[in-house]
Amino acid sequence: MEQRYVIRTKSSVSESMTRENAIKEVKKYDQQGISAYIVSEEEEKRIENSKFNTPKWS
Repeated sequence: MEQRYVIRTKSSVSESMTRENAIKEVKKYDQQGISAYIVSEEEEKRIENSKFNTPKWS
Protein backbone atom coordinates (compact mmCIF):
# COMPACT_ATOMS: atom_id res chain seq x y z
CA MET A 1 0.00 0.00 0.00
CA GLU A 2 1.32 3.42 -0.99
CA GLN A 3 1.99 5.87 1.83
CA ARG A 4 -0.28 8.90 1.89
CA TYR A 5 0.52 12.46 2.93
CA VAL A 6 -1.23 15.65 3.98
CA ILE A 7 -0.10 19.27 3.85
CA ARG A 8 -0.24 21.35 7.03
CA THR A 9 -0.36 25.11 7.03
CA LYS A 10 -0.85 27.46 9.94
CA SER A 11 -4.62 27.35 9.44
CA SER A 12 -5.48 24.10 7.65
CA VAL A 13 -4.75 20.47 6.83
CA SER A 14 -5.29 19.11 3.33
CA GLU A 15 -6.92 15.90 2.23
CA SER A 16 -4.74 12.82 1.94
CA MET A 17 -2.70 12.54 -1.28
CA THR A 18 0.25 10.79 -2.89
CA ARG A 19 3.81 11.94 -2.25
CA GLU A 20 4.12 13.37 -5.76
CA ASN A 21 0.92 15.40 -5.43
CA ALA A 22 1.94 16.63 -1.96
CA ILE A 23 5.23 17.91 -3.36
CA LYS A 24 3.43 19.74 -6.19
CA GLU A 25 0.95 21.30 -3.77
CA VAL A 26 3.56 22.44 -1.25
CA LYS A 27 5.46 24.13 -4.10
CA LYS A 28 2.26 26.01 -5.02
CA TYR A 29 1.92 27.19 -1.41
CA ASP A 30 5.55 28.32 -1.46
CA GLN A 31 4.95 30.39 -4.61
CA GLN A 32 2.13 32.14 -2.74
CA GLY A 33 4.40 32.83 0.23
CA ILE A 34 2.58 30.39 2.53
CA SER A 35 4.58 28.13 4.83
CA ALA A 36 3.42 24.54 4.34
CA TYR A 37 4.76 21.19 5.50
CA ILE A 38 4.31 17.67 4.14
CA VAL A 39 3.37 15.22 6.89
CA SER A 40 2.60 11.52 6.55
CA GLU A 41 -1.02 10.59 7.14
CA GLU A 42 0.04 8.46 10.12
CA GLU A 43 1.96 11.37 11.68
CA GLU A 44 -1.00 13.70 11.12
CA LYS A 45 -3.24 11.35 13.11
CA ARG A 46 -0.69 11.38 15.93
CA ILE A 47 -0.40 15.18 16.10
CA GLU A 48 -3.94 16.25 15.16
CA ASN A 49 -4.98 16.84 18.78
CA SER A 50 -1.73 18.36 19.94
CA LYS A 51 0.15 21.52 19.11
CA PHE A 52 2.10 21.24 15.86
CA ASN A 53 5.73 22.32 16.34
CA THR A 54 6.86 24.19 13.26
CA PRO A 55 10.24 22.84 12.11
CA LYS A 56 13.17 25.24 12.48
CA TRP A 57 15.92 25.11 9.86
CA SER A 58 18.97 26.74 11.41
